[in-house]
Amino acid sequence: MGQHPVGDRNLAMEAVRVTEAAALAASRWMGHGDEIAADRAAINDMHEALGTLYIDGKVIVGEGLEGEAEKLYIGEKVGNGQGVKVDVAARPLEGATLTALGGNEALSVVAMAEEGSFLKVPPLYMDKIAVGSHLPDGVIDLDLTPAENLHNLAEAKGMDVSDLVVCVLDRPRHSDLIGKIRGAGARIKLIQGGDVSAAIATCREESGVDVYMGIGGASEGVLAAAALSCVKAQMEGRLVFRNPDERRLAQDYGVEDMDRKYRLDDMASGDVTFAATAVTDGALLEGARFHAGGGYTHSLVMRAKTGTVRYIEAHHDFITAPLTPVGDEG
Repeated sequence: MGQHPVGDRNLAMEAVRVTEAAALAASRWMGHGDEIAADRAAINDMHEALGTLYIDGKVIVGEGLEGEAEKLYIGEKVGNGQGVKVDVAARPLEGATLTALGGNEALSVVAMAEEGSFLKVPPLYMDKIAVGSHLPDGVIDLDLTPAENLHNLAEAKGMDVSDLVVCVLDRPRHSDLIGKIRGAGARIKLIQGGDVSAAIATCREESGVDVYMGIGGASEGVLAAAALSCVKAQMEGRLVFRNPDERRLAQDYGVEDMDRKYRLDDMASGDVTFAATAVTDGALLEGARFHAGGGYTHSLVMRAKTGTVRYIEAHHDFITAPLTPVGDEG
């Protein structure tokens, strides 16, 4: 019991039930101006939902180290301990500030795969670049300039650089990057948060995003890699250190090469199952909705083994299975 590999087990429905629960809980706090409450609600409901799954899971990417986070801390065992053995990467609420302000692109995200599939990263920043699938291997490279990457991508897509859209987090740290992208002639989509959804957007033609660039959370980088691994996209990342303390933290996590450039399969590999449910509206998914006695969620589920991408519209009956009301912080 509890020692079986993932094998042919399809975890898609288990994963999406987890993200649906967290997204519905967080969405109750949309626009309330309280990102801590929104985040707490998502963590609580994701933790509870994971506990019901028939898996022997261990959190690899979570809310922090044991002692720093009460739930979903790194190394925590999740599931009922009697099913398939999996590693879990979780972000109950990617975009807590977005949710609190009623902004777009907030998601609840989880990925599962066999043991050893996810890169263990410290809670630091990561410089990232990501593009979609069906492109020549090596079309992007963190060691190249933004202009060189955009030239190579445009050539691979049979487009002009001026046709490309680059998604970048709107942060002061990106002022130089934004200037270089503009200098190269590409268009820019600035976002207030949600770099996991931004990376996923590069894989969906309807999003209008060709490439994601910039510095964001390392944990979000692993989750983005998990998603992109399901559709054979491309991504690279490198940890960013702002001071000696952050380098020491990386050493504590077992990082040996501080300048290592991680490719997608370094960050996520194997039979990954990825699920994301929208908390608020976004380019790819509709945010959670509520009505008398129920609610609605819109989710994306992907599996690396089959390359399957599913969009799931779910209608939830709260009379049969009521949600925790707003204000009950459990």
